[in-house]
Order: sequence, then C-alpha cells, then structure tokens
Amino acid sequence: MAGPTTAERGARRPARRPRQESGPPSGPPARARFRPGRRGLLIALAALALTAGVLWLLYGSSWTRVERVRTSGAEVLTVAQIVRAADVPLGEPVVSLDTGAVEDRIRERLPRVDSVTVARDWPRGVTLEVTERQPVLLLVQGKRFVEVDDEGVRFATVERPVKGVPRLELAAEGSPSLRRFPVARLTEEAVRVRGDLPRRVTAELRTLVVRSYDDMVLELTRDRTVVWGSPEEGEAKARALTALLKAAPRARHFDVSAPTAPAVSGS
Repeated sequence: MAGPTTAERGARRPARRPRQESGPPSGPPARARFRPGRRGLLIALAALALTAGVLWLLYGSSWTRVERVRTSGAEVLTVAQIVRAADVPLGEPVVSLDTGAVEDRIRERLPRVDSVTVARDWPRGVTLEVTERQPVLLLVQGKRFVEVDDEGVRFATVERPVKGVPRLELAAEGSPSLRRFPVARLTEEAVRVRGDLPRRVTAELRTLVVRSYDDMVLELTRDRTVVWGSPEEGEAKARALTALLKAAPRARHFDVSAPTAPAVSGS
C-alpha cells in the first residue's frame, strides 16, 4: 500500500506560531525612578528649615526669654540682695545669657559669697546657686565685728557677734615686726592657729589675741589662757596642749610655745 504523499505529510504537521517581534511592553508606562540628587536636595531643605525654626525659637520667640530668676543656698543673704547683685537682664534670650558675667557681678558685689553657679532654667528662667563664706573668727573693731573665713578673707562687718564664733583681737600696733607681718598676714596666721586647735579647745576658745607673729595667746572658758607663741609647729603644740588639759584639768595657765617643753601653772 502506498504511503502518504508529501502534501499529506505537510498537512498533518501542526502549524507553527508566528514569532513575536521584541518591542516596548504593553500597558501603562512605569513611574520614573527617584533621582538621588533630588532626594539630597529635599533633605538639605528640610534641615535648613529645621535649623531656621530652632534659631527662631531660641532667639526670636518670646517663649525662651528670661522672665524669672531663682536663688538657692543662701543663709544670711536675702533673695533680693542676690538678684539685685546678679542684675540678670530680663527679656533677653536665655541662650545668649552671659552666665560668667552674672557670676562675676555677684562675687564682686557680695563679698559674703564664696562661690556661685549660674545656670539656664529652660525655657524662661535662670537659677543662682550660691555658697556663702562661713566665719571662723570675728575680728574686733571697736563695737563692730568683721567676719573672717577659713582662708583669712574678711568678708562682712556685723553689729552683733555671731554665736559660737571666737573673737580675734589684733593688738600689734606697736610691734616692730608689723612691717614684715602686716595685719592681713597676721589675720591669716590667726586663722591657721585656730585651724590647728583640737576640737575640744576650739569649742572652748573665746578670744585669740595676736600681739605679733611670735606672740599669740588663747583665752579659753573659765578664765584659762594658753601661750601659743608663733603659728609654727601647730600640730605639736595641739598635742602638747591636749596632754596638759588632761593632766591638769584645774590649771588656769598653759604654755605650749615650746611644744617639747610645755608648762602649766595656776592649778
């Protein structure tokens, strides 16, 4: 039997699909990609706007201007005295306040102030924290008293003696050593002597009499006196005085000017 002819074989083959030519995809066009340059520009503009807003808030807004001044730490000085000495410019932007200048004004105008810290109290305030000098001796000047701190600084004059603070009598007017040891130096040395005293003696000290650098006398309670001499060898003198007070509690006169050979009398 004869096979299929060439025409019949061609008729049985499946028809080939026509090739699709390449070209742009069908449908709506894709969105353009975001360019890095435009993104950086927007970030820069946002940062600029933020900076401008912050600057306006700090310097131009009424919400950040000084409206109140608070103080703390004072015991003798009043709030009005501190605020007046500080002279903080009200209405000025808090950020531009010269805190150093405020501190300088307080220390210059109020000698009683030992240290001061000025801080901004956002958004509208300023705080003044002061530490006052504490008297360790009262320099007698007629009927008045000059307060002297532990550094020998004379910082205030008062009409009444401060309770519990010993008096300092400078009786060195005729001393030939006054040129070498002026009153300011003698005051500092008196403070040094007071600091070397044992706690018990400090509590019983009533007056420290300074006639010269080498002639200092302590006047204690119960009419007792201690010849201290110069400010030198303070620790040794303190130990000698402590021993004498224990050995002769009823004595009235003590001499520790030579701590290696202390003396006592009037027992």
